[in-house]
Amino acid sequence: MKTPFVTKEQMETVAAQYPTPFHIYDERGIRQNARRLRAAFSWNPGYREYFAVKATPTPAILRLLKEEGCGCDCSSLTELLMSERCGVTGEGIMFSSNETPAEEFLLADRLGAVINLDDITMVDFLERAIGRIPETICCRYNPGGVFTLGQSHEGFQVMDNPGQAKYGMTRPQIAEAFRRLAEKGAKRFGIHAFLASNTLSNEYYPILARTLFRLAVELKRETGIAVSFINLSGGIGIPYQPEQNENNIELIGQGVRQAFEEILVPAGMGDVALYTELGRYMLAPYGHLITRVTHEKHIYKEYIGVDACACNLMRPAMYGAYHHITVLGKEKAALDHVYDVVGALCENNDKFAIDRILPRIELGDLLAIHDTGAHGHAMGYNYNGKLRSAELLLKENGEVELIRRAETVEDYFATLVW
Repeated sequence: MKTPFVTKEQMETVAAQYPTPFHIYDERGIRQNARRLRAAFSWNPGYREYFAVKATPTPAILRLLKEEGCGCDCSSLTELLMSERCGVTGEGIMFSSNETPAEEFLLADRLGAVINLDDITMVDFLERAIGRIPETICCRYNPGGVFTLGQSHEGFQVMDNPGQAKYGMTRPQIAEAFRRLAEKGAKRFGIHAFLASNTLSNEYYPILARTLFRLAVELKRETGIAVSFINLSGGIGIPYQPEQNENNIELIGQGVRQAFEEILVPAGMGDVALYTELGRYMLAPYGHLITRVTHEKHIYKEYIGVDACACNLMRPAMYGAYHHITVLGKEKAALDHVYDVVGALCENNDKFAIDRILPRIELGDLLAIHDTGAHGHAMGYNYNGKLRSAELLLKENGEVELIRRAETVEDYFATLVW
């Protein structure tokens, strides 16, 4: 059973000031989740979460997470600049990009970020871009093949086939990269990998950890280079559907610890720091897209039209992804109607739900679309001239704060040359 963190009464009051649609985030839930994650890995003295900025690139959220000890995982120049403006610099930034322009490496180096190289060709490219190799450096590993821990929680593969993914170095390449980087002055090394997305399994992180821990031991034996940190990346999913079980972050942390003690400690590598970069796990459950019902249509199916569209939440249109919907104020009403819940775009995939069983919906009802705290507003766009919506924060004291205003028509026209 999914329960919204807001009520109809709250949202009617908020909507009177900030018209729908809007995304709203739960400060209390975000902070509590960040603390659970930190506690689960507190056995590792060097542990740090680098929040994936691409998931929710909103300054108020980044500053909130910074207060909880999180750094920023960035993949572009703009994300680097946003992190800097939020007060996150130095090794508080992990810069993981691919096909990277030279100016982005220059900015990452100026900020003191940990640079994570995606490909062996980037060793020479980075040196040309910034004039040297940083003393601290990381390399991204791609083991190839197919990751076989079931499928993603949404029933399809996103990045669960490493052999088809464009990211990372092969096994021989990462060893060669380590040698060349050491020759060019690197002194502190890290490794990183991302094998699967959106997993609902307490086994994924421990399996990934074992893969990277063994790689670290092998690289030390082959190159003489001791790995200082290992970034387990993301991939821990959330239960988008109400019948799915949540991941247990405490069990996940224990599983990684067991692998650490079985593989790294006997190899004399018990001082390796562990990092994570969890965007979806950190934020998705703590965001709702609030939208108002504006139309109903009775043809071959029953349609409910809302004032949000795929421009506000792309995942259902792009992936066929499930997002739970609550009709605010009707949480206990009978589920006795079947609807397609749709937006106003000139695209037939602009649907938040297809054949969804819901209470009877009436014009003016407010809907809370769940789990939009990550990859929700961030993936917004302006097709059909739709304007990006506001973002709000439900603070721990119950007040609601505007943290990003809605776009205006003037914003839309501002970049045009007439």
